[in-house]
Amino acid sequence: MEKTRSNTFILEKEIAWEPAGEGVVRQIMGYDGQVMLVKVKFEQGAVGTPHTHYHTQTTYVASGKFEFTVNGEKQIVETGDGVYIEPDAVHGCVCLEAGILIDCFSPMRADFLKR
Repeated sequence: MEKTRSNTFILEKEIAWEPAGEGVVRQIMGYDGQVMLVKVKFEQGAVGTPHTHYHTQTTYVASGKFEFTVNGEKQIVETGDGVYIEPDAVHGCVCLEAGILIDCFSPMRADFLKR
């Protein structure tokens, strides 16, 4: 049985950006069954539609400014800030200044992989 995991090295220039909503694209930057790292690029005004999933998520704001809502609590975060999202928490964001989020999921998001 083959192990589910990414290549060892993931080079940005060699992988396509995948659509992830209007004004939002993503690149999967590494994963195995336990963890997944995803880079998400937002245009100003783009919305990360509120949703839930059973995965634990942490997000690092690599650039830009975002208004996050997690379980009804709102907070503006910008470059250098982080967000922790517990499993099954309702969460979403609005991009206030174009930027990039680095999302880490545990376990990995099997739904993000192409079938």
